[in-house]
Amino acid sequence: MAIEHYFILSAILFCIGMTVIITKKNAIVVLMGVELILNAANINFIAVSQLDNIKLGGQFFALFVIVVAAAEAAVGLAIILKIYKYFSTTNLDEINQLKG
Repeated sequence: MAIEHYFILSAILFCIGMTVIITKKNAIVVLMGVELILNAANINFIAVSQLDNIKLGGQFFALFVIVVAAAEAAVGLAIILKIYKYFSTTNLDEINQLKG
């Protein structure tokens, strides 16, 4: 499979993730859009590492991104749970104020 196919797949995933982030108002769905963008970056890391003589560079970066994405998802979901407990909604348009 040519490397251009990986870049096309990555671009499609990135565009879908960006579209989800821009158009959706539910905080959990926005987090899923962020995860799609991070997966697009992982595909790019793996594809570019195939061009280099050092084959594990992209895999290490992708593994690091996966770990950061897991931490981001855990913290993001915890914040969303607190927001839901306080505002009784996860709609981002209805959460328009910060209170202490």
